[in-house]
Amino acid sequence: MDYFVICIVAFIGSGLTLFSGFGLGTLLLPVFGIFFPIEIAIVLTAIVHFLNNIFKFILFGKNADKNVVLKFGLPAILFAFLGAKLLDFLSHESIIYSYTLNHKTINITLLKITIGILLIVFALFDFIPKFKKMEFDKKYLSLGGIFSGFFGGISGHQGALRSAFLVRAGLSKEVFVATGVVIACMIDVTRLSVYIPKIISNEISLDYKLISFATISAFIGVYFGNKLLQKTTIRTIQNIVAVLLLIYGGLLILGII
Repeated sequence: MDYFVICIVAFIGSGLTLFSGFGLGTLLLPVFGIFFPIEIAIVLTAIVHFLNNIFKFILFGKNADKNVVLKFGLPAILFAFLGAKLLDFLSHESIIYSYTLNHKTINITLLKITIGILLIVFALFDFIPKFKKMEFDKKYLSLGGIFSGFFGGISGHQGALRSAFLVRAGLSKEVFVATGVVIACMIDVTRLSVYIPKIISNEISLDYKLISFATISAFIGVYFGNKLLQKTTIRTIQNIVAVLLLIYGGLLILGII
């Protein structure tokens, strides 16, 4: 059942993320989080997200704006590393509060609180029109790289901020998509560089079969997304996803998940 749900979400999410304004990681993280501890869910999401972005890079990367990539991407690399290091620190923090619910002990950790808050905040970007329409002048591209990289390093939620800064950079749709993909790859490589040593040392145990199926599903979603969704608006789905993220973030903060 977990394979089926994750693969379906990867397929749908990767297709929608090309043009819809919310990312594959936004959809996958809560789903992985249902079946795995949140720190493992973040790593699993990062791997599928990176492999999916590599596939999109092959398809669209040649259209990227090199100047924007450098101005936005270089600060993003540095702060993605700092964000990933902060995630590593938070994952080792002890339980800060425990309570009993239906005869079950519920533990609240700083990591769950942090990720829960981030999920809620970034859900608002897709749920509240004022946040959805948020844009920043292109002179703030480097600042955008700092914020997008840092939050991408912590939880993988980089797409909303990246789009808010890139949308005013004067890029065509094709260049906008390609530039975002290249920057996302840069951030993914950086945060994975923090996770990989833990994977190699078996400090983090992964289900590689699940990763493979989810990645293939995401590849197929990108293909059909590129073919069928270029002129599609998906506002209703965005609202549903945002509500689910708000609920999931709240449950994480409460320690229930």
